[in-house]
Amino acid sequence: MKADAVARQAFAMPLTNPAYAPGPYRFVNREFFVVTYRTDPEALRAMVPEPLMPAGDQVQFEFIRMPDSTGFGNYTESGQVVPVTYKGKPGTYQIAMYLDDEAPIAGGREIWGFPKKLAKPTLTVVADTLLGTLDDGPVRIATGTMGYKYRTLDHNKILESLRRPNYLLKIIPDVDCTPRICELVTYNLEDLVVKGAWAGPAALELHSHALAPVADLPVLEVVSGIHVVTDLTLGLGRVVHNYLV
Repeated sequence: MKADAVARQAFAMPLTNPAYAPGPYRFVNREFFVVTYRTDPEALRAMVPEPLMPAGDQVQFEFIRMPDSTGFGNYTESGQVVPVTYKGKPGTYQIAMYLDDEAPIAGGREIWGFPKKLAKPTLTVVADTLLGTLDDGPVRIATGTMGYKYRTLDHNKILESLRRPNYLLKIIPDVDCTPRICELVTYNLEDLVVKGAWAGPAALELHSHALAPVADLPVLEVVSGIHVVTDLTLGLGRVVHNYLV
């Protein structure tokens, strides 16, 4: 292949058969189960990079089912999200994400900088309970439960929360293992449709794991549990801070 053809064709790796399709990425019937809890504020501060600031001592542990996503297919994801402020405005920061599909792991990391790793999350309904689990190999590291559709939530308030900017720390090493890219990236969820939103009694258990350290932000108190079904488009990102300049 000629050099100019490489430049024209290059999108992602491998060159002739990329690990994921080009965007935009539309999600249909994307289902969120989110347990918000209080944690150790010092441990939280140590994980949130400046110029972001934690907006208190709360963490959102998410279990997400994505049965129909353009290019990425059918998969499940779980992880920890922190309410933050950037220049005084509210947003969220992704601490870590664990999922079971190679295409969104590669695409998420390479395009936006999502902190994705391979694991096995699930989100199911068992009788009257919404159940989220996260396993790393044979080790259960997170279990979330919530009463199924106990109370309907205001869709406008859910839309407002989903429209807040999200922040990621994108890190890509150079060939000598020094950082080539180290940037704070922001993105938004677009074309949002809330199909359902509910609250209920919730509980969350986190367990220690050397390579999936979700328990490093311990559960001190569960604040709330919500369950949301949406359609949305994952917007592309923009760089707001370059740590290497």
